[in-house]
Amino acid sequence: MMLQRLNTPDASPPAGPYVHAVRHGDTLYLSGLTAFGSPAQTAPIEVQAREVFRNIRTIAESAGSGLENLIKITAFVTELDRIEQLRAALFDMYGEHLPASSLVRVDGLFAEGLKIEVEAILAVDA
Repeated sequence: MMLQRLNTPDASPPAGPYVHAVRHGDTLYLSGLTAFGSPAQTAPIEVQAREVFRNIRTIAESAGSGLENLIKITAFVTELDRIEQLRAALFDMYGEHLPASSLVRVDGLFAEGLKIEVEAILAVDA
């Protein structure tokens, strides 16, 4: 089975040697996404999460999917002080389509001010 390596021009450009997503069959694997380079980069974690999920939605839609097809996310966060605000933002973005999820606290991300990075796996219609 062939892999499709995808970059989406409407999403924030990759900051390194990777693509936004790789499609394998009916599954779309997204690289870790942050609010890097956006006005949200130094904003509170829930604002950064909304920017990250805006990019996830954009990438998913370009591959024929959407947030309703989220299978699994892994969120790497640098702080837990605003976890309730983050959870509220995530519930708002997921709606009725809750994915499997992991939350990992890390000491830092690759750029100053970043508080969250999210990897995602989505289903894609054939």
